[in-house]
Amino acid sequence: MRPGQETAGKAGITQGAAYPPVLLAWCLWGLGAALYLAGFFHRVAPGVITDELMLDFDIGAAALGNLSAFYFYTYVAMQVPTGVLADRLGAKPLLAGGALLASAGALLFAFAPSLFWAAAGRALIGASVAVAFVCMLKLATHWMDARRYALASGVALCVGMVGAIAAGVPLRLAVDAFGWRLVMAAIGIFTLLLAALIIWLVRDNPSSYGYRSHTSATVASNAGEGIWSSVLRVFRYRNGWMLILIPGGVVGPLLAFAGLWGVPFLATHHAMSTNEAAIYTSALLLAWAVGGPAFGALSDFLRVRKALYLGGVATALAGWIVIFYAPGLPKVMLISVLMIIGLSSGAMILSFAIGKESVPPRLAGTGAGLINMGVMIGPMTLQPWVGWLLERLWDGTRVAGTPVYSLASYQWAFSSMLLWTLLSVVLLCFTRETGATQQAHD
Repeated sequence: MRPGQETAGKAGITQGAAYPPVLLAWCLWGLGAALYLAGFFHRVAPGVITDELMLDFDIGAAALGNLSAFYFYTYVAMQVPTGVLADRLGAKPLLAGGALLASAGALLFAFAPSLFWAAAGRALIGASVAVAFVCMLKLATHWMDARRYALASGVALCVGMVGAIAAGVPLRLAVDAFGWRLVMAAIGIFTLLLAALIIWLVRDNPSSYGYRSHTSATVASNAGEGIWSSVLRVFRYRNGWMLILIPGGVVGPLLAFAGLWGVPFLATHHAMSTNEAAIYTSALLLAWAVGGPAFGALSDFLRVRKALYLGGVATALAGWIVIFYAPGLPKVMLISVLMIIGLSSGAMILSFAIGKESVPPRLAGTGAGLINMGVMIGPMTLQPWVGWLLERLWDGTRVAGTPVYSLASYQWAFSSMLLWTLLSVVLLCFTRETGATQQAHD
């Protein structure tokens, strides 16, 4: 410790020292973001290898939707424990352990001899990468100025989208060249190397590097509370519980489409090759990647949360209606509407800023975990539900051994996605504006 520095409180917050350099803060935060990137890759990868998975494991749409959703089942289940543990233990042990288990899950999925083991691999991946987003937000509270919190949340989404885009055309090309199993194994090795870097470099508090934390030493701890006590405290705040339901109606349709059913829908009903359809879904995700930090930065600048969020979700809803119920769209219009949906869906990132400002600081991790659980409940529910509906409406048509579904079947199945987005719009009308300032205190 340099002369003149003093350590205050159990958190080890250094007083009289400089705040950490911005570049160092973003780099260490970026290691957590890299795990989030890997998680997003796995989240949407099945959408590009649907034919391979259906043929290798001899399954139909319902089983494929369920296989893909095993990631979300465990991801959602881990959100509340992750939020509480992040508040108590810090981010580093969760990130390191998550990266190690994610590597094991990817390798298990890559070499799965049967559907059971493939589902087990997907479940292990989902449970392990579930720690990434909440831990990134936890690191941000110590390493970054509070005025950059919404921006950091948006950049996190952008990083995740890089993983999602990599699971589009690049994954398709890699699978064509090497096979899906070898590609998934390579991702597992990458995640193992990431775990080593996290263990070596990441620290929860800047004081470990001789800098001052951006979080006050006076923030209370919830270490004496049980998990459910912390959860119930978050539910006492109106924004706290509403923000669990709202983002699922934004992310659910987007990932159900881009992450699984968009490629076969576009290939079948817009006369595209699988590779071309993957380009369109990747464009949707790329626009989402841009929309997240854009909404975060704009919200921080204007100090407005609710109006921007509501406008974004309403625009996304209108866009989905056009995509699903306006057949025969010219391709330039089709990709334009998809990109508008992606950009406007970036507003969902404001859930985390609103949530942080709506509960006491000591419950920030728990609140973020609950919101992220709500985010993932959307695709967890909609991916298998859409698959189940498609299989029930299937007329038995196959092409090269793969089931093909009619336009009417897709429209009926996709209507459930629209209903959830509409619910999100309604609920947003009843949330409270925080004005980009902390509203709840200990």
